Amino acid sequence: MSRTSRAAVRVTTVIGAAAALAACTSTAPPSGGDAAGGGPIAVTAADASCDVAAAEAPAGKITFSVRNTGSKITEFYLYGTGDRIMGEVENIGPGLTRDLIVEVPDGGSYTTACKPGMVGDGIRAPFTVTGSATRSVDENTRLAEATTGYHRWVTSQIEALVPKTQEFVDAVKAGDVETAKALFPVARTYWERIEPVAESFGDIDPKIDGREDDERDAGVQFTGYHRLEKDLWVDGLQADSPAMADQLMADIRDLQSRTATVELTPVQLANGAKELLDEVATGKITGEEDRYSHTDLWDFKANVEGSQGAVASLRPVIDEKDPTLGPVLDERFAAVDALLEEYRVGDGYRLYTELTDEDKRRMAEAVDALGEPVSQVAGVVTS
Repeated sequence: MSRTSRAAVRVTTVIGAAAALAACTSTAPPSGGDAAGGGPIAVTAADASCDVAAAEAPAGKITFSVRNTGSKITEFYLYGTGDRIMGEVENIGPGLTRDLIVEVPDGGSYTTACKPGMVGDGIRAPFTVTGSATRSVDENTRLAEATTGYHRWVTSQIEALVPKTQEFVDAVKAGDVETAKALFPVARTYWERIEPVAESFGDIDPKIDGREDDERDAGVQFTGYHRLEKDLWVDGLQADSPAMADQLMADIRDLQSRTATVELTPVQLANGAKELLDEVATGKITGEEDRYSHTDLWDFKANVEGSQGAVASLRPVIDEKDPTLGPVLDERFAAVDALLEEYRVGDGYRLYTELTDEDKRRMAEAVDALGEPVSQVAGVVTS
């Protein structure tokens, strides 16, 4: 069944989170839509409409093929209950088509959303998943090893994130502005490497990494790294800066607690790797992310390292299923690393304000070139 939904786009923060999932065996009968035959569900995303070619699909691996016919860069999401992000694909330029592969093991009511301009709640419509499915990760040793290995890597990053953020928080509370400024990009490095995992929890990311102009519910404060970044670089430390620092530390420890038991799937890893590159394209190369400190290249490097970490965990499966893809990934990651080294200054990087338009063009091209093979990983590991 084809449907077209149209709705006003409300401005709000949507930090993308990836929760895409692995190949499944579905118990549901075919729905009669495009997904019934195993093919992708076509999504036509325009500036004021979001036409999804099927309103339901059987549980298991669902692929959406999203074509942007509008004039704005867009995103496409599948949400579960409470706006839990089941899967997303970001940074789809006008005229481009990108696939979102998402595993939905449980039948029920879901929501699709196109987000022209990558802002707002998006143009939403209900989506039904029928039956239930079993994740293949439980049956495939290589995939299970990949998720276990990645979980260990994420844990190691959080074990560094906690003390480094504590050092930053202590400096803020001590009123030591220069030390806090020096520690800000260092602490964020560990955060940026694992951001898709944090985003999968939904509520934590806006608290830790929200921007000042994100829309919030009444009474919800602007908190996290960027609130303190503004205090340090623009406004000067405020009366409530110590409380903001304590809140950041509490949210980081909440992340640590939740991550200890999080269940990851191979396609989450693959989609997370691509989302980190999308973060680079939409937030770092544009200078939007660290708009007060201009330390965006630190985040850029960390996002790429996070993407590489996820892909590395899946590498045995990639090599088994598509031996040609791994060498291309190696080459493209190496090219981005080499380019970033040109901008290294000591243990850090040049400020964003020191970059020329030519610098930004070269970075955008390198990230786009890397994003193309990384976008193939989800399809390969679920094939």
